[in-house]
Amino acid sequence: MDGISPGAIGGVGEALARPECVITTLTGDLYVSYCAGNGVGGVSHVDPSGATRHIIAKDAPEGFLPNGIALLPDRSFLIANLGPTGGVYHLADDGTLTPRLLEIDGMALPPTNFVGIDTLGRIWVTVSTLQVPREKMMFKGRGDGFVAVMESDGANARIVASDIDFTNEGVVDPSGHWLYVNETMGQRTSRFAIAPNGDLGPKELVAQYGPGTFPDGLTFDAEGGLWIVSVCSNRVVRTHADGRQEILVEDCDPDVLADCIARFDAGECARPLVDSGGKRSLGNLASIAFGGPDLSTIYLGTLFCEKILHMPAPVKGAEPVHWRF
Repeated sequence: MDGISPGAIGGVGEALARPECVITTLTGDLYVSYCAGNGVGGVSHVDPSGATRHIIAKDAPEGFLPNGIALLPDRSFLIANLGPTGGVYHLADDGTLTPRLLEIDGMALPPTNFVGIDTLGRIWVTVSTLQVPREKMMFKGRGDGFVAVMESDGANARIVASDIDFTNEGVVDPSGHWLYVNETMGQRTSRFAIAPNGDLGPKELVAQYGPGTFPDGLTFDAEGGLWIVSVCSNRVVRTHADGRQEILVEDCDPDVLADCIARFDAGECARPLVDSGGKRSLGNLASIAFGGPDLSTIYLGTLFCEKILHMPAPVKGAEPVHWRF
């Protein structure tokens, strides 16, 4: 499969701010997290014509920083708050913001990375680390992140996996049997078998990535492949069903990346290293989703661009759970 030049990647949407998490729909509507700073945030909606509107959360908590978002059947949203107060919130189309999960197992949620849903309506939540600030765990070989689950009505919220090496996106696969999780500082994707009650089985390794790949967002194609995007190196990586890996996109300065790899392996904090990807045209890739009328377009979210990036997909994507909402 041939690689794709960063120069061949287009953009859609206007005045987006930290569009970290991209959601696609059959109608062609795109949704992405929005964070303008100073606690001003919510969700941006890019309609099929390319017009953009921002749904700004009202009465948001101090430091509100939308990160992962999930689309609900009524086209309202769940938002993972990566700000200092953490938690999961519900955002209505009129901007009304309501807390959905602020503590778990008697503990206030730390800055919260991602939220997603499955076909049974269960809500999956990831927290990268218990440490505040998060930079305390942005090192090689550490890991205290966790995954939580709760019912759609907020009942029975509990931690179901722990000791994860900087938990990033956690997504249920198309079969509904596995939760796939990116471990950013572990430079790998793992998965957990899902029991009927939502409990998780032991962690299994899916893909261990090479130097310079720090997985953030993930999705699946229709052929059983796993796709991830990497901050720092601005890579798009496909892991085939047989375990083979391909780098389809890369946007980095080789010398800068080599220096980042050496410093991370030597035990330095990853924060300034991974942020180097924001200086490139692809703006630190953080999210990936298949979309378009037949799921043959790839959309990319970033930490620093003002548009949603897009490119043709070499294979069709699997339908995400929210595709027909």
